[in-house]
Amino acid sequence: MRGVRAATALPVAVAAVLTLVVTTGIAHSGQPASPVAADAGSPAPPSNSQAEPVRPGAVIAPSAARAEQEAAVAEVYAAWKAAFVRDDCRDDWYQVYSPDAYEPYVAEGQGYGLVITAQMADVDPDAQEIFDGILRYVLDHPSALDPDLMAGAQDLSCNTTGGQDSATDGDMDIAYGLLLADAAWGSAGAVDYHALAVTRINAIKRSEVHPETNLMELGDWAHPEWTPQLYWGSRTSDWMLDHFRVFGAATGDADWDTIRLAHQDLIETLQDDYAPDTGLLPDFVQDTGTNPRPAQGQFLESETDGYFSWNACRTPWRIGVDALNSGDPRSVAAAQRLDDWIQESTGGDPDQIGTGYRLDGTRYGTGSDAAFFAPFAVAALSDPDSQEWLDALWAKILATDVDPQRYYAASIQLQVMLIVSGTGLTL
Repeated sequence: MRGVRAATALPVAVAAVLTLVVTTGIAHSGQPASPVAADAGSPAPPSNSQAEPVRPGAVIAPSAARAEQEAAVAEVYAAWKAAFVRDDCRDDWYQVYSPDAYEPYVAEGQGYGLVITAQMADVDPDAQEIFDGILRYVLDHPSALDPDLMAGAQDLSCNTTGGQDSATDGDMDIAYGLLLADAAWGSAGAVDYHALAVTRINAIKRSEVHPETNLMELGDWAHPEWTPQLYWGSRTSDWMLDHFRVFGAATGDADWDTIRLAHQDLIETLQDDYAPDTGLLPDFVQDTGTNPRPAQGQFLESETDGYFSWNACRTPWRIGVDALNSGDPRSVAAAQRLDDWIQESTGGDPDQIGTGYRLDGTRYGTGSDAAFFAPFAVAALSDPDSQEWLDALWAKILATDVDPQRYYAASIQLQVMLIVSGTGLTL
């Protein structure tokens, strides 16, 4: 979950921005097309999130009454907000606090915060104020390599620490969150959310998509001369197929279809060749230009870089939500492989889901964590035979309290609840 990028002989100015300590999915967004006003709060058009979401791949849902599901989401959101949303650095900022990351504020967390608060637009009357405060924080901490992306981490004083470069998944969630905000509040007010989203999407393509493989890079710092091995690496939890579809629709850029298909091809290859009995993906993939395969230990973060560990634990969610929202048969098949294996390996008992697996399904992590068990609920939604399993997972999620020292698990748990319950917006 935490790691240090290997030192590389670089010019001093470049090396200064490549010393960022990498954590579980750090990534960011950068300078605005127009600045966000500190008093942004002009009346917004009514949210369209009351419309029934269209989810072509949804074949089951939790058996609990919808009102009960919505109440559960609101309760977990309130606990998440109380534990992790802060405004103690500057009056016009909000930040998502990450006590279990390597720095107290990471871009991944700000991306999660934007997605969550936009999704709660119809529930929390303060959602837009918090969203805009997080957005101002994001815009005020740009990457030094691409100012339309965000620097990776800040200390308790909200000063950027280590390097000032990006990592990919936070950037993607920041852009996605801006599109959710446009859907929730419109872009005719003080902030043009849609324009900011397009700026970030274009920056992601420019600086975080490999020009030859069309796979997501680890960040804007991945470079053939500076970090040659890592330049040909990718993090599977950055393979957000549904985001790629939404980015293409928002920009009219057909390249996002090419990017999505490259990731779907590699998901299929990895499942077939390296995890035929489980469908599990590794945290990282190396040698993407020649022979893509699970990364060796210490490729970027730890000895488990080639295992289903603290990054890849998100892949059942990321693949599952594309299956849910698009109905794409390839995503449905990939999600169902994961769903079939986890049910069989646990005997249908979510308490048996571990916190780390080798790709053959051998469990090496002890204990239970929402970062691992909650994402499997999204993978279950497209499987008509998984109703009992989904209900068991939902019950376990509801029985899991928000731990104020575990931002990562709580943020994943809440986002899964939003998806599974159908609360909020579907783009």
